[in-house]
Amino acid sequence: MAPKIKEGRQAAHQRGHASENLAAWWLRLKGYRILARRLKTRAGEIDLVAAAPFGPVCFVEVKARNMARTAAESVGPGQQTRIARAASLYLASRPGLARRGSRFDIVAIAPGALPVHYRDVWRPDF
Repeated sequence: MAPKIKEGRQAAHQRGHASENLAAWWLRLKGYRILARRLKTRAGEIDLVAAAPFGPVCFVEVKARNMARTAAESVGPGQQTRIARAASLYLASRPGLARRGSRFDIVAIAPGALPVHYRDVWRPDF
């Protein structure tokens, strides 16, 4: 692999970690409890799993873009399905959490702005 490509991937990886850290802190400030970070399942990875205060379990996709709106729009149907399947596997092994219900959120990170938390962005088709 060429050095520039490798450096670009490392920078993107670091930006992703920094964005996820910022999103986790933002949710904590709003009263959410972080249950898992970078959750890996057979179906795929979920950036954050958080318990809403007195509410459902939230499966959160973190997106860093130049504008918050474009970040929220960047989660396509295929990614939504993958995240929903991973969420289903996670909840299947945790019946206590499953009883709380669930929703799918996005936290958008844009330079020079506070994170934007989009709640209940999509519903799984299955």
